[in-house]
Amino acid sequence: MRNWTKKQRRTLYRIIVVLLCFVTLLILDHTGVLEPLPAAVVFLLYFIPYLIIGYDVILRAFRNLAHGQVFDEHFLMMIATLAAFGLGLMGGGSYSEALAVMLFYQIGELFQSIAVGRSRESITQLMSIAPDYANLLQDGKIEEVDPDEVHAGDIIVIRPGEKIPLDGSVLEGESYLDTAALTGESVPRRVRVGEEVISGCVNGDGTLQVRVSKEYEDSTVAKILDLVENASDKKSRMENFITRFARIYTPVVTVGAILLAILPPMLFGWSFAESIRRACNFLIVSCPCALVISVPLGFFGGIGAASRIGVLVKGSNFLEAASRLSTVVMDKTGTLTKGEFRVQKVLPAFTNTLDLHTDEYPHETPEEMLLRFAAYGEGYSTHPIAQSIREAYGKSVDLSKLSGAREIAGGGIEILLDQKKLLVGNEKLMQDNSINYRECDEPGTIVYVAYNGAFIGSIVISDTVKEGAAAAIAQMKTAGVTNTVMLTGDRSASAGYVADSLGIDSVYAELLPQDKVRQVEQLLRAEEREERGKKLAFVGDGINDAPVLMRSDVGIAMGALGSDAAIEAADIVLMDDDIRKIPAIIRIAKKTMRIVRANVCFAIGVKLLILILSVFGLVGMWAAVFGDVGVAILCILNSMRMLREGPRQMKSL
Repeated sequence: MRNWTKKQRRTLYRIIVVLLCFVTLLILDHTGVLEPLPAAVVFLLYFIPYLIIGYDVILRAFRNLAHGQVFDEHFLMMIATLAAFGLGLMGGGSYSEALAVMLFYQIGELFQSIAVGRSRESITQLMSIAPDYANLLQDGKIEEVDPDEVHAGDIIVIRPGEKIPLDGSVLEGESYLDTAALTGESVPRRVRVGEEVISGCVNGDGTLQVRVSKEYEDSTVAKILDLVENASDKKSRMENFITRFARIYTPVVTVGAILLAILPPMLFGWSFAESIRRACNFLIVSCPCALVISVPLGFFGGIGAASRIGVLVKGSNFLEAASRLSTVVMDKTGTLTKGEFRVQKVLPAFTNTLDLHTDEYPHETPEEMLLRFAAYGEGYSTHPIAQSIREAYGKSVDLSKLSGAREIAGGGIEILLDQKKLLVGNEKLMQDNSINYRECDEPGTIVYVAYNGAFIGSIVISDTVKEGAAAAIAQMKTAGVTNTVMLTGDRSASAGYVADSLGIDSVYAELLPQDKVRQVEQLLRAEEREERGKKLAFVGDGINDAPVLMRSDVGIAMGALGSDAAIEAADIVLMDDDIRKIPAIIRIAKKTMRIVRANVCFAIGVKLLILILSVFGLVGMWAAVFGDVGVAILCILNSMRMLREGPRQMKSL
């Protein structure tokens, strides 16, 4: 009860008081104590506890009536129970049944409220990343202000144990950041001067001075909180079906109950008391709360379970789509590989007649010479491959020797070194410039280098495959994915090597950025032809892959901690780069759908059965109470199984 709301506590106290009254009245009734009392006194003895337990239902029913909302569960409960009291006054029924209906209805409502609260807890844990304040440093003094009052360029101080309120870069200090609330990852991340920090993390044992880079409304934490708060707006097909179903179903059964109360006495000679009793049973059991509550609760639990492992699902519609994934398309770099390129081999191929300025570098080996030319060619580039070449060279590049740099899309770099053309790129670049190059068959990314019209060698660069990537691909197939696809701009030999090592089914290599969208379009069309109802997901880093993420059925952004593009473009956001969370979210989605479908089938089946039996007078009001409250509680209990799914999936990672 520690985490219960005041309303829940008040409802519990009312239930206890009325339950004691109800048991006492039942004992008095069965021992004959109530028989000598006047009918009006007996009525009041039951009706007063009824008002204590049901006054809010009655008030809500009248309030909804005033707003034109006639057919809801409060209206049905009010009409059914008041009609049962009316039957008791006429001598055709028992007050205890009417009181029991409202009492057990409120027990079910309390149970539902607690269940929703517990499901919400798994998401409110993520909501706790919202900062309460920021320590603004101005004129040497620290002032505690609202994060909204801090602007880009301001300096804030984050003390040990405090939440980081805004995105920025470290100016002073060193510490470890706890990112568990965002990523589900328990290992802290170390930050030093010059490194970026993300709002929503918790500072460790060091004090940091941070220069703010974004306004609060544009910060990572604000974007994540907005996603979480609005996740319920994007409803699944199942939820939309239940909403439409309840809108039609409730008026139909209400009209049916009225006809059941009126027509049988006129057509078959039933007594009005018996006919009204059956109509009351009909009304009670027809209450759709088991469906209206348990289905959204199941999806809410699924979204909560995902958030526990550091995965944001933007709506239950995307969770439903994830449960039907048959094809998962992945970008190679940054998704399946770390994006940490390293020079593996340097293969010089130049001739003795080529002027390579050996006088300036008299002690260079052929390998060092080739690396120097490649490093100069990549002197202006920020691409990871260029950085890996410069790191392997290990010396500074004299940019004054370079001029006329031109990046060739899908080819490489063309630049003038000492007024002579230097080419650094792939086979296509060599072919387009009529360079007589020697093809390299080594696994990895091959960078060819030509200078002054002559081929001088090739450099083999490879990216490191992520730990657990192969296991993640295998788990995806176990989870029901039938086709795994890798897209990459890398050459076919290198891509095939990575795909074979990971167990990927299909590879499309040497793609330009625009080719990836076209390839996903083709895969979507092929899937529609072969398996209707199946879905395709694209997994990327969310920075360069935004168009493909948006075009796929389910866009999954990996390593999106701090990536605005990922948070905006993707449907499901993995807050770290752990690829094993993809099969985990598929398993969560499939279990959510199994639970939701089970609730729908069970609730509709039981209600239809009791409705039919009520029409023929084969069951009483207690069966109707079970058909409403009992079914709702069982469905809620079933939905609450999702609460254990988050921790269970964390253990499997």
